[in-house]
Amino acid sequence: MHKSIKRALISVYDKNRLVEVGNALISNGIELIATGSTAEKLTDAGIKVTEVSKYTGFPEILGGRVKTLHPRIHSGILADQNNSEHLAAIKELNIETFDLVIINLYPFVQTVNSGASFGECIEQIDIGGPSMLRSAAKNHESVAVISNPSQYEQLLRALSSGGFTLAQRKKLAMECFRV
Repeated sequence: MHKSIKRALISVYDKNRLVEVGNALISNGIELIATGSTAEKLTDAGIKVTEVSKYTGFPEILGGRVKTLHPRIHSGILADQNNSEHLAAIKELNIETFDLVIINLYPFVQTVNSGASFGECIEQIDIGGPSMLRSAAKNHESVAVISNPSQYEQLLRALSSGGFTLAQRKKLAMECFRV
């Protein structure tokens, strides 16, 4: 059985194919929430998206170091959509669930291998991204997680068949934990 996708959270460093994916999501009636530069790229392409800071009511701060570490984001990812207590708790706080999380991380290893300065390397240590990936993978019964642009074809196929099956979400979660 396929679980439909109604709402997606997107935060990607590698923006290759982002506009294609964004258009596919929107054409399937999926609401998009995205972080700063991801939201900007989608908006510039004419794709309707809500920026994370507008959704959370909290600005991106510390030069982008803090943007997704917020209860409205993590509760929406972690809420077990089959658990009435979880759903009641987030509803009371005006938090909505996510059915899809698309995240790819800063290129830390590549930055280190490039001979970049220590300070430049430090800024490529992603904190929010791994937290959201692990949250989505942990909650794979409710959320599909795309952790690599190489999975976009699988996502596009899932959109045309009404969403991801539990087996597909489990496989995506296992791939995510390897990231």
